[in-house]
Amino acid sequence: MDAAIRVRGIDKTFDSGRKALQGVDLDILPGEMVALIGASGSGKSTLLRHMAGLMAADAGAGTIEIHGRTVQRDGRIAADIRGVRAGMGFVFQQFNLVDRLPVLVNVLAGSLHRVPAWRSLLRWFTPAEKTRAIEALSRVGIAECCNQRASTLSGGQQQRAAIARAMVQGARVLLADEPIASLDPESSRRVMDILARVNQEDGCTVVVSLHQVNVAMKYCPRTVALHHGRVVYDGASAALTPALLRELYGADADEILALGDHITSLQEPGKAPASGWIPPLAHAA
Repeated sequence: MDAAIRVRGIDKTFDSGRKALQGVDLDILPGEMVALIGASGSGKSTLLRHMAGLMAADAGAGTIEIHGRTVQRDGRIAADIRGVRAGMGFVFQQFNLVDRLPVLVNVLAGSLHRVPAWRSLLRWFTPAEKTRAIEALSRVGIAECCNQRASTLSGGQQQRAAIARAMVQGARVLLADEPIASLDPESSRRVMDILARVNQEDGCTVVVSLHQVNVAMKYCPRTVALHHGRVVYDGASAALTPALLRELYGADADEILALGDHITSLQEPGKAPASGWIPPLAHAA
């Protein structure tokens, strides 16, 4: 099976001289849900931004492809990167919504790659496009907020709106950069549940960077661990014992292990955990 995401020999050196990524090789198959873990500064966010073509690797350093299309090669972003990004959603830690615009318009931004430039400038969308956006908001549980300004939503609601935008985009690959880092436990659970359901129901490949190892184990069958910009583990999440993490990270393991799983305690009565069967998202009628 061809990889949904293929990373080969990626290096990244910042102006300060710090090596953020060192010889990263990675294949992620279509439909996988993969966690990226590591201590602060390990390279998680940097790697995701390279996958999305938001940051170029060192000159002459490797390639990244999404579903066979080049994102970057030898330190240069592909000339047709906008077309490549059309099939790729990116969920930022800080939501990346336009605060003054209604939630519906923010979500409709996911369809801009399919509409003529004049319509995007006027923010004119067809009834069918609006229906698609409302359905996406319904799937993430905030359809009633569609006419509110994005700035009026809670952090968890804004993150769900960002995921709805990726749904409207029709993304085949969804990259989420620490999407629960600034959220309370209940909002974190909702966001992770939604990402898992998008993966399972839509067959979307999901790569999510996380600080909490237990959350990675709960939601992602596979984990890629980074340390000082290198891949030090790539395998089953269930195998990430505290002993293995200390072997991989040394003293830095304490930072990772200190972050407990703040989602498990919120398990709703009668609801299966994300690692097992997940009830389907409610679709709009």
